[in-house]
Amino acid sequence: MLQTAAEPGGWAGMKRPLSPSHSPESAVQVAEEASCPPSQPEQRMKREKKHQSFTLCEVCNIQLNSAAQAQIHYNGKSHQKRLKQLNKGKMPAAQGKKPAGETSNSNKKCKRYFNEHWKEEFTWLEFDYERKLMFCIECRQALVKNKHGKAENAFTVGTDNFQRHALLRHVTSGAHRQALAVNREQLAFETRVHGHPELRSVIKVEVNPAKVAVLTTVYWMAKEEIPDEKCSSLLSFQKFNLCQALLASEHSEYYHPGSVRGMQAAIAKVLHNEDRHRIKASPFIGLVVDETVDVLEHRSLAMFTTTVSPCNGQTSTTFLGSFELPTGEASTVAGKVGEVMRSFGIPTMKLTWLSADSASLVAERLSGVGTALTPLCPLLTEVHCLSHGTSLLLAESISTIEYLQKYETTVDAVYRLYSSFQGEGSSLQELRRVLDLCEIDLGSPKAVHWTSIFPAVEAIDSSWPTLVLLLESEAERSPVARGLCEELKKFQFVAFTKILLDVLPIFQKLSRFFQIEDFDLSILKPIVSATATTLQAQQSTSGQNLREFLSEMNQHPQDGREGESRLYYKGVELANCSQVHLKHFEHLKESYLERVRGNLLDRFPSSVLEAISSFSAIFNPKCYPQSLEDIGSYGVSELNFLLRVYSRVVVSERALSDFPLFKRIVFSLSQLSFKDLCVKLVYSSSEMHELFPDFAVLAAIALALPLGSVLAEKIRRGRELLRRGRSRHAKDEGLSDLMKIAIDGPAISEFNFALAIEYYESMRESGFIVAQVK
Repeated sequence: MLQTAAEPGGWAGMKRPLSPSHSPESAVQVAEEASCPPSQPEQRMKREKKHQSFTLCEVCNIQLNSAAQAQIHYNGKSHQKRLKQLNKGKMPAAQGKKPAGETSNSNKKCKRYFNEHWKEEFTWLEFDYERKLMFCIECRQALVKNKHGKAENAFTVGTDNFQRHALLRHVTSGAHRQALAVNREQLAFETRVHGHPELRSVIKVEVNPAKVAVLTTVYWMAKEEIPDEKCSSLLSFQKFNLCQALLASEHSEYYHPGSVRGMQAAIAKVLHNEDRHRIKASPFIGLVVDETVDVLEHRSLAMFTTTVSPCNGQTSTTFLGSFELPTGEASTVAGKVGEVMRSFGIPTMKLTWLSADSASLVAERLSGVGTALTPLCPLLTEVHCLSHGTSLLLAESISTIEYLQKYETTVDAVYRLYSSFQGEGSSLQELRRVLDLCEIDLGSPKAVHWTSIFPAVEAIDSSWPTLVLLLESEAERSPVARGLCEELKKFQFVAFTKILLDVLPIFQKLSRFFQIEDFDLSILKPIVSATATTLQAQQSTSGQNLREFLSEMNQHPQDGREGESRLYYKGVELANCSQVHLKHFEHLKESYLERVRGNLLDRFPSSVLEAISSFSAIFNPKCYPQSLEDIGSYGVSELNFLLRVYSRVVVSERALSDFPLFKRIVFSLSQLSFKDLCVKLVYSSSEMHELFPDFAVLAAIALALPLGSVLAEKIRRGRELLRRGRSRHAKDEGLSDLMKIAIDGPAISEFNFALAIEYYESMRESGFIVAQVK
């Protein structure tokens, strides 16, 4: 029901169509009252004072909210122009009545009329024949508020813009779609509360726009990582810019800058409720557990899920939260994972993939989370998080090699000494660029694992001659420079740098494959096998960089010592080049390469590679034979493997009998990708879903695999937020809610602030009651 300007609860700042009570005669009367010429200042001041006592300018038909706003409006050109038109006897377009069905189009030669056939095309459309205005039934019923806390738009107050493209714009607008969703929820709610009339009053609750404005500010601050203490200044700034909702000052005492944490918790609760709905609807679920340890040895788990929607087959990646861990073994991690699963209602039979993505969790894989969950989750397969490929080479897992620690200490000292070098050497300036590129903070007490950072090793190699010369020049004055110079000139340091230059690009390329959104799973097994073979080959035949280094060294006989020579590289004499040192380096090279290769195979066990390869063989049309005659025996062994692993959720005999027809249909869909075919199978309304129920189940399991750039970005952002947030939030209090909003929060226009307000006020009221009882 539209409110007039005289009603105190009117929607601030909204332009309204002329009410039927505003006849042309009343408009002329207004013109006579307001027609004093500008040359009579006293009459003009009286007129403006008279207008200031009202909240509606009847000349322009605009709602006004304050004396300051009214003063600005009455002195504006638009208002003065309308006054002149009224003085001359011309009725402004906003005041005059139109002919029946005529549009308000500014082009006077083009008159438009309402088309009755539009009602058939747009079932939500309603036409008021007396007022000649169009309305949207759905929007008027829902009265969904936008981000400014207003529920009115052209189709709720009525519009005479009789153009089909105006209807098309409205039907695709966010407000209309949200109104449809609200009405569906209200209908479902009415069905649930049938027979309970006391609950019906909560269906439609008027939301104070001021509360929405405060909550919107808190939401935006979390998305943009703005500190909580800035809330007060942001609200004041919005008032200064005449934010109408905040100027009303009708928000509750609960809504003040000091309650930001509570509002964040309410917003996160809305998002988590949506997560629970997705988890409940998803046939299978993938779980990612990402452990982080800060400099104070505080352990925390960031947990994510991958779900599949049976309504459309699309996948979603959800951040469940960040959870602090007490110091303990992997059983502590397993217990926390189980607790979170119960909190979000994740059934054990739905959990099909687990990725424990951290050094300690990988090291504890045999006795850790996966082992604890496997008896409870019979479909569970533990796999490395393919989307987080940057951690494929974990420095912690190979840190037991003695020389690695010494090498990293030397590189760390070089970067701390010369990263801020102000000289002309471009090679030393590269050290500073590496720190910026890799976001390395030397001020942090946390150790930097230089042997796993390719740009850092590459910069050390390119600047090595310059570093040696600089250190030699400072050796007499600085014991630190002398020690670093001696270490950098050793054969083992230069040779091991070359080994890293051969190994790290292999893992860098492997990581890039996993960052592809529509990753081809068929190449996973070959590429992992090829990487392991390359690392094994480098143990006997050195990599390209090491071979070039050995060939570029110049050998000179050493004076006074037969059989021993001096080795020079780029004009610098290398130290520790005896046969004993060379044999020691050969042992170091073999140990390092074998450890790296073993770490790779541990992260991708043969059983996991076989499962992923089988999924790709069955559901990737591009892997099928080129000829239809060749598909007879194709994929039989791969399908048998999947049927054995997932025998609890598929009927093997039916799947085997359906396989020949399934293969022929997939062969005809060669233009589809792996994901597209799986989506088509999972989609509950598709024909393939009904024809091949067992393959639909297997496709849903494949889609739940933690994969894709979206997951990789959320893991990366979660780590950044956790690292920065710990400096602002003591004991991680409220940090998980803040991370949830920043990572998973949708656009402001798509979030349900009304529900967040309801949660927040119920939380505050329950807290107040508890405080009173105490």
